[in-house]
Amino acid sequence: MIRVFVDRVEERRILDEEWQKSRGRMIILYGRRRIGKTRLITEFVQGKRGILSFSEDVAAQIQIKQFQAECAAFFNDDLLASLTIETWDQIFTYLARKPLTERAYLVIDEFTYLIKNDPSILSALQKAWDTALSGSNWCILLCGSMLGLMSDLALSATSPLYGRRTRDILLEALPFAHAKTFLDQPFPDALRTYLTIGGIPEYQLKAADYGSFSAFVEREFFSRFGYFYREPYFILSQEFRELKTYQSILHAIADGNTAPGAIAQFCGMDARRIYPYLEGMTRLGIVERELPLLVDTRHGVYQIKDTLFDFWYSFVFPNRERIETDAFHPSASDMDRYFGKRFERLVRQEVVPGILPGSRIGRWWWKGEEIDVVAVDEQEHSIVFGECKWGALDRRDARGVLARLEAKAEMVRHDRYPRERYLLVAGSVEGKEDLRDEGYLVYDLADIEVFVREE
Repeated sequence: MIRVFVDRVEERRILDEEWQKSRGRMIILYGRRRIGKTRLITEFVQGKRGILSFSEDVAAQIQIKQFQAECAAFFNDDLLASLTIETWDQIFTYLARKPLTERAYLVIDEFTYLIKNDPSILSALQKAWDTALSGSNWCILLCGSMLGLMSDLALSATSPLYGRRTRDILLEALPFAHAKTFLDQPFPDALRTYLTIGGIPEYQLKAADYGSFSAFVEREFFSRFGYFYREPYFILSQEFRELKTYQSILHAIADGNTAPGAIAQFCGMDARRIYPYLEGMTRLGIVERELPLLVDTRHGVYQIKDTLFDFWYSFVFPNRERIETDAFHPSASDMDRYFGKRFERLVRQEVVPGILPGSRIGRWWWKGEEIDVVAVDEQEHSIVFGECKWGALDRRDARGVLARLEAKAEMVRHDRYPRERYLLVAGSVEGKEDLRDEGYLVYDLADIEVFVREE
C-alpha cells in the first residue's frame, strides 16, 4: 500500500510561509474527514519543535488534562503537570505568560472536538492571543473536520477568533492526476475508482488494496461489511441532526431531481422548507448550486458535489435491503449513466482547463436543451462548445454528436464571441485524427491518460 505524501504543494508552501513570518501566527486548517489534514500536519512539523495535540471526543475535563500534560512535557515543567487545571482559560494563560525564545508550533488536531464539548476554549484562546500570543513566537495551527462547527464557531464573524487568524486553509480533494498515484489499477479502472470515491487520500488507500474497480466496489460498497457501506451516513451524523431529511434530499438529487421544487416534491416537503437543508449541505461541500453559463437566470439546479455521496446515494442508499442479502448487482446501464454524469464533470473541471487555460468553463442549458461544456475566453473573444460521452464512438456516431452540437450552438451564439470551436471528449473516438484535421478538438481516454501522466 502506497504511503507516500502526494501533492499538497501549495498548502505546504503556505504553512512554511506562515512559519517563516515573525510574531504569532494563527492558522485554521479545515476539511472533511479522511481528506489528509493529519498527514499534512505531520509533514509540516517534521524538523520543528512544538506541541502536537490530537484531540479526542471525550469529556472536556479529560481534554484539558491531556492538553495540560502535553504542554508540561514540552516545557519540561513538573509543576504544571502537578497542578489542578480545570479551565481552558488557565492553561492558555499559562502559555501566554511562558516565555518562548524560538519559533515553535502549537498544533491542535480535531479542534472541533474541544469546541463541541466546551465552547469557552474560543474565548480563552482569544484572550491569550490578544494579551500575549499574537506577539510571541508561537505558530498556532487549529485543525478540524466538523465543518459546520469550524464555519460557525471558528471562522464566522461572530466567533471570538474572528480577525485573529492569520490564514485559513480549506483542504480539498486531490485531482485525478494525483489521486491515481495511489492505485495500481489499469487506467480505465483507476478512472472509475476516482469517479466513485473522488480524491480523498484515505479512500484511495483503501482502493489500493484492489487490482480492479469491480472487485473494489463489490467488496467495499455492495457488502454490508464494506468500508464504504455506512461512511456517508457517519459523515452526515457528525454534522446534522435531522438525518432522515438530509438523506431524502440527497436521494432525490441522485435520482435526477435537481430543481428545488422537484427535490421538495420527491421528499414530500413544502418547497420553502427545502432551502435551509440545501444551504447547509452546500456550505459543507456535499452539494452545490449550479447556474447555466451565458444564461441570465437565477433559477439554478442542485447537484451532489461530493463524489462519494453521489455514488452512495445512487447505488447503496436505495438498495440497502438487497445489499444486506447479497442480492444487489448494479446493471451496466445504470453504472454507465452514473459514470457519464461524473465524467462530464471531470472533463469540465480537470481536462478542459488544461486544454483551454484562462477560459471560463461551465455548462449551458435552456428549455430542455443542454451543452455539456461551454468555455469562454473573454480576451480572445472565443467560445468552445463541447460534448462528453462516456462510451466509445465510431466515426458515424462521433460526426453525429458534433453535428447536433453545432445545431445546439445556434441557441447560444453571440456576436461577442466570433471565434467558435467544437470539442468532443469520449471514452474512445474512431477517426479522431481526421476530425482534428478538420479543426475539431477531439480527445479520448488515451489522451487523458497522457495528460494525467504529464502533470
